[in-house]
Parts: sequence; structure tokens; C-alpha cells
Amino acid sequence: MEHLSGAIAPKTQLKVSAKAKTFVLDTNVLLHDPQSIFKFEDNNLAIPVEVLEELDAIKTEQSTERGRNARRVHRILSELLPDSRSMHEGVKLENGGTLSIIINPYMADPSLRDSPLMNKLRAVLSDFSKKDNRIIAAALFVQERYTPPTILVTKDVNVALKARAVGLEAQDYLNDKVPEDIDEHSYVEIPVTIYEIQRFCSEGKFDIGKDAAAKLYLNEYVLLRSDEGKTMPARHYGEGVVKRLRIPESIKAPGGISIRARNLEQQFFMDALLDDSISLITCFGKAGTGKTLLSIGCALHQTYDDRSLYDGLSISRPVIALGKDIGFLPGTLEEKMKPWLQPYFDALEVLMPSKPAKEPQFAAKKVSKKHKKNQPSALEISRTESVSGHGGNGHSGGHSQGMAPMKPYERLIKSGLVEVEALCFIRGRSIARRFFILDEAQQLTPHEVKTVITRISEGSKIVLIGDPAQIDNPYVDSRSNGLVYCYNRMKGHAISAHVKLTKGERSKLAELAADLL
Repeated sequence: MEHLSGAIAPKTQLKVSAKAKTFVLDTNVLLHDPQSIFKFEDNNLAIPVEVLEELDAIKTEQSTERGRNARRVHRILSELLPDSRSMHEGVKLENGGTLSIIINPYMADPSLRDSPLMNKLRAVLSDFSKKDNRIIAAALFVQERYTPPTILVTKDVNVALKARAVGLEAQDYLNDKVPEDIDEHSYVEIPVTIYEIQRFCSEGKFDIGKDAAAKLYLNEYVLLRSDEGKTMPARHYGEGVVKRLRIPESIKAPGGISIRARNLEQQFFMDALLDDSISLITCFGKAGTGKTLLSIGCALHQTYDDRSLYDGLSISRPVIALGKDIGFLPGTLEEKMKPWLQPYFDALEVLMPSKPAKEPQFAAKKVSKKHKKNQPSALEISRTESVSGHGGNGHSGGHSQGMAPMKPYERLIKSGLVEVEALCFIRGRSIARRFFILDEAQQLTPHEVKTVITRISEGSKIVLIGDPAQIDNPYVDSRSNGLVYCYNRMKGHAISAHVKLTKGERSKLAELAADLL
């Protein structure tokens, strides 16, 4: 059997198994996972030369994840294909498969363009100036020329649809997809007797037995229910032992209002947010379930309590995607990110409403060395505002006469206690003693989520929240996005917990719209 070279009559042929499949990789697969080349076992891999052209155009993106991955792919290919002969003939991989670069002769030689293959393709996809169509054409050439079943692997749904339209099998990159039968239940109900519930209430813990514990992972939330209808929420601490939730009656930000969990799932979420032994939390929830409000409230509560666990709160969300730049617009980073972080400002406004008669005091809160440098303290801000308000011109950071007073949460941002993070600049950072909230995490790829989580230092906590059913990124779906992938890989570890919120609490209208629209 011939190897997968672009040459029509090569002198040397690479022997491969006739039972193997041939996978043609699209550019977005290599950008998604540069190591994907080594994850197709003993099958044959073919990379169209058009993919190399697209990677060449992307590699110049210096500050993006796509640019870094494109350069990584180039380095991997240059090591595997060190000379023109290996490019021409293909090479064997350590896993038993083969790797070849495909040059479609129907594109290279105009005299061959009247072939049945090209006529069929041209009837459906006539514009070959588009790289996507040329990649599909290269995959069709492989399918026509070689024995094994040929599959185009792409993360672009539209490319997959066009490939199927011309009779080519296409599928998503499945290596980092979670299983289809992944269990995303809110919590597990465990039947107990009324006497066992009474014992649990008095002792604070209970052994549910090996049979019931076999279905649970560490830090999974459960609901103990008796035949009489009595219930008690609990958390599994391993080896069949469940313990009572440790949550206060209510929490509040400094100078703000008190909030409390309004349903059972929010109690679970608050328990995980307030447990300093848990460093990673993943939370699924549709709009209006309280993901943002509870996470911010618990973060500020722990920043200002007696133990002062964290130096402050860092908040961020993808700007379309992790690799996208936020642009060369005028203004500070906070001003550029404000439209994307407005949901957090709305939550802060709810937690810390403007009260001119009673201003919260922030000067007593210690700020980390990182934020002390070149950062005015809240006390300095308030003094400047005082001077400004009595006729100052306001150029020193205060408000000019006649302007609206600064909101309480704006003082937190000015003092560095609440920090805005741009994900495109997070690589290389080390985030210590911060409560980090990453919203819309379902828009990220698994590699991008890994990049963020590996920035978290000792003493910090990261909370990933989002709705896997609402995805705008064209290269991830409900099974391959970073939020679901992180939950699936990290569940069962002592420092991680997962919560799913299903009951909307924003309003009856928002709940109805989330369910029906």
C-alpha cells in the first residue's frame, strides 16, 4: 500500500496497516491541541499543505494562544520532518502510525482538474481560493487514492458539513471531549431513616455505608432523605463519611447588604466557596441562578473577615476567546474590560449599594505588596475626593465639583482590592492570595483553561462558572469546552468541588425565559 505522500509515483513507499484509518487534520485541530499529532494511535495522519499556509499566517500573533500553538506545531513538524525526503515520503510515528504532508496534485497540475473527483467537488464547492475548500479537496484526494477509510478531523462545524456534502466523512477532535454519558446531576439523594437523620443533626457527620459511597466522588454534595420526607444537605468527605455544610446564616461585603442562600443548590455553592481547603470550584448554571452574585459575595466576605484569607478579588471572562486581544483603544485596562465585566459591576452594585450617609471603610484592609506599589489607598482616594468636593479641580484622582460621588465598589477597584484581569495577558503570571473568578468559562478550550488554572499560586482560589448550553466559540461544544473538561478531569480530588445550579432566582420572568426561550 502506498504511503500518504502528495507525490503520484514515489520511489520509496512507507508501509502501513491496511486496517488503519487515515485522518486528515484541519488547521483548527492543530491550533486547539498541538500534541494532537501523537494522539491518533497507529492510524495514518495526513496534513494538507494548505494547513501549513494557514499556520504560517497565524504564527506571527505574538500575544495570542493561537500564535503560540501555531509556532509549537511548526517546531513539532520540523523535528518529525527534518528534510525534503521525509516531507515527500512521510514518516513513522512512535505510536505506530504515519505522518505525511499532502500536496493535492489536482490543485498543483491544471491538466488534472477535469477528473471526476474535481468535477464532483466543483459542483458543490466552486471557490477554491478558500483554504477550507482546498483542505476538503485534499482530503477527497486521499480518500480516492488510498485504501483505508479517510476521515477529515475538524473543529469547524461548517467545514464538517461541507465535507459531508461531498461524500467525505468528517468528525470533531474527540481526544479531549468528555464522555457522552457524563453525569451532570445537581446532587445525589441518599435514603436514610429518620433516626439516622437525627443522629446526623446531633453529631454533624454520618457514615452512609460502602454501597452508597461507591457511587460518590470526593466533595460531592448529597441530600439525605427519610421516608417521612425529612431532608438534610451534606458533603461527602470520602470513605462513606458525609458531613454537615459549614455555611453562615448570611454573608455581606463591607458596608453592603447581607445575602443568604435561597435554595439547596446555592447552599452547596456557598459551602464550597467558603471552604478554604478547596482551591478549585466548577459551577454550571443557567442565567439567573446566582453564580455571579454568590461568588462575588463570598469572595468579599472572606477578604474582609477576621482571618482575611485573600488579599483581594480578581475577576475576568473571555473576550470572545482567550487568544483575542482587547484592542488598541484609549483608556485603562479597566475601561477596556468594563463592557465585558458589566455583570460583575451589576453584582457589586447589588452587594454594595451607594449609601451617602454610611460609607464603608476600606483603609483598614491590608493590601498585598503588588497592589501597594503605584496604587492609591482607599484612604488617599477619600481624602482626594474630599479636597475635590470643596473646590478642587479633580485632576489628582478625585471628582471635580458637581460630578457624582464614587460608588463604593469603584473605591475597591481603585485601591486594588478588586482587580480586573485580561486573560490574553495572564500567561507567565503567578496569582497569589487572590480569589479568582472566571466567568463564561464554557467559551474556553481545555488548553486555555489549563493556562489560567496553572497561574494560581498557593493561598488562592479559582472559581470557574458558566453555562455549557450557551456557547459562542465555534471551536468548542457542550462536551469539549474548558469548563466541562475541567470538571470531568478534576472531580474527585480533595482540593476541587463541583456544583450545578438549576433554579433561577433573578426573577420569575428571567426563570421562565431561561427555560422556554
